[in-house]
Amino acid sequence: MSEQMTTALRDAIAEAEALIASAPFIKTEQDLLEGYDYLAGRIRMALQTAFDYDLEQPLFINPTHQFSRQGLDNPDAIYLHAYLKPGVEYVVRGRRGTSADLSFQVMGGTYSADSAATSLLAFDDRRLEVAPDGAFEFRHVAEPEAKTLIVREVFNDWERETRGSITIERPDTLGRPRAPLTQATVRKRYEVAARSLVGSIRTWLAFPHFFQYKEPVNTLTAPTSTPGGLASQRSSIGHYELAEDEAMIVSVPRFDACGYQGIQIGSDWYASTDYETHQTSLTKAQAVTDPDGTMRFVIAEHLDDPLANWLETTGHRTGPIMLRWQRIEAGQEDTVPGPSVEIVRAAEVAKHLPHHAPLTPEQYAARIAARQRAVARRMIS
Repeated sequence: MSEQMTTALRDAIAEAEALIASAPFIKTEQDLLEGYDYLAGRIRMALQTAFDYDLEQPLFINPTHQFSRQGLDNPDAIYLHAYLKPGVEYVVRGRRGTSADLSFQVMGGTYSADSAATSLLAFDDRRLEVAPDGAFEFRHVAEPEAKTLIVREVFNDWERETRGSITIERPDTLGRPRAPLTQATVRKRYEVAARSLVGSIRTWLAFPHFFQYKEPVNTLTAPTSTPGGLASQRSSIGHYELAEDEAMIVSVPRFDACGYQGIQIGSDWYASTDYETHQTSLTKAQAVTDPDGTMRFVIAEHLDDPLANWLETTGHRTGPIMLRWQRIEAGQEDTVPGPSVEIVRAAEVAKHLPHHAPLTPEQYAARIAARQRAVARRMIS
């Protein structure tokens, strides 16, 4: 072996680090340190997807979680995906948990810095025959353009809903041993990891400018079909820019014709921020709804007293915002009521939310502790 196996990956890590260090939105040391933490997650994802996948013996892997954030990942979701081979039949089996939504999507191509993947098929478990004990099974022959099968299990109530289980297999290769490793195979996997690493960083640096950052700052769009998403899903997007003494109040009616409704803020790395030890996302099950049926969320760095619907910016003066509605009842997809936005002084937030009693530090700490326990229960490393 004249060239070290890891040469391509080492070169890619150096290139990826340069991309991180030169990101145009870096203003503080925290921004840069978060970038390096983000880089670690991208390296982890690249190695996992390159070495864990096997087109002959498929399996679901979880490349996106709190240690590997990407694509404004939803804190309320567990993401699983398996690589597909066109023309091959797959069998997916599982046991439905009690999560708010379980959806499936077949994607063609991949996301890149100048294009999005194509959704070839999208449905949720309402299309499946689910047994009384939660068991389900379906078969799918991968389309000519198919690359991946993505599964999203989404939780509206972190504390009460439980995860399900799921597997994928190829009947034509079941029981067949894997081929032995060769130099060419291992080298190729390092090269795949290298391309994946640099490609993912370029992609997610560019992606929000196709959507979030095309909108005026401190505004949110009307609910629309999520690009590349499910037919029964709607989303509203935007981005914020707040002074240290400012707050944004996002008002949105609680919509009970859907299983899941949530809001999150993220960082300029287009990734979720700390949703375990800070409150940076909320679902309709976690949020306080006012007597008029509206949920009012406060996006701010500091509040004199914490509130149940406070979304902490965790040192980020700018960042993306996303609201999601999933598992919408049939025929109700175009009736989702959208959000409105108001910028106020952080010190005057209480005047705008008269139905929100301030929380004591102990009460707010209890909310954070509940989040930590819930994330730990559904974590896949």
